[in-house]
Amino acid sequence: MFEWWWAYLALGAFVGFFAGLLGIGGGAAMVPVLAFVYAAKGFDAAQVVHLALGTSMATILFTSVSSVRAHHGHGAVNWQMVKRMAPGIVLGTFGGALLASVLDVRLLSVVFTLLIYYISAQMFFGKKPEAGAMPITTTGLNTSAAFIGVISSLTATGGAALVVAWLVKRGIRVHEAIGTAAAIGWPLAAAGTAGYVITGLRQPALPDFSIGYVYLPGLAGIVVASMLLAPLGAKLAHRTPGALLKKIFAAVLFTLATKMLVSFF
Repeated sequence: MFEWWWAYLALGAFVGFFAGLLGIGGGAAMVPVLAFVYAAKGFDAAQVVHLALGTSMATILFTSVSSVRAHHGHGAVNWQMVKRMAPGIVLGTFGGALLASVLDVRLLSVVFTLLIYYISAQMFFGKKPEAGAMPITTTGLNTSAAFIGVISSLTATGGAALVVAWLVKRGIRVHEAIGTAAAIGWPLAAAGTAGYVITGLRQPALPDFSIGYVYLPGLAGIVVASMLLAPLGAKLAHRTPGALLKKIFAAVLFTLATKMLVSFF
């Protein structure tokens, strides 16, 4: 059960640091790594990817808490925006998790990767948006939140890539957008985890120590290391100029999306 503990801890340290630094949930990195580990452990090949998705989503429940506490301490969380986006995020994420067991994960990975490439290019090369350049309407916010929830759940990410880009386009400074994305990660992860647990409970041949599609030993190792490193990443984020932080964010997203695409194929 614990023979791969070192891999879980190393993955957790990486994910926790970047969750704090960039507000990301780390699913793009966790899913291919966990899929490799689970395959090496001899888990049923038909369940490997879904177990990786479910476990990755569950870790965001913990990494988002550690990260958002650090960002809140720097006054970088827009709680009003979190409250406005939460309902759409929860509905979209839960629905996406229920769909995950019947949809082609490889197709989803291609769509998600193309979307991340676009967002990365926009953030790396795009001009800084002016405050209020794209007004936030109730309909647009609810639709965007639900869309972010669905995509995030089907790819086991915290949705930060989409949330940060959406907020920055509407004139919110990048540090506040990252902190807000980290806070949105918790309700997103809660709904997604519930969906993966529910759909996984009906599946045969799951490994011991699993609750649905959440593998508890992997979850524990990742969470321990990630919660220790997240505050360090958040502290560094608030010492980094906004323009440079956006470029770092874009580069990390591009790299992780490419890794996920290659791993699934």
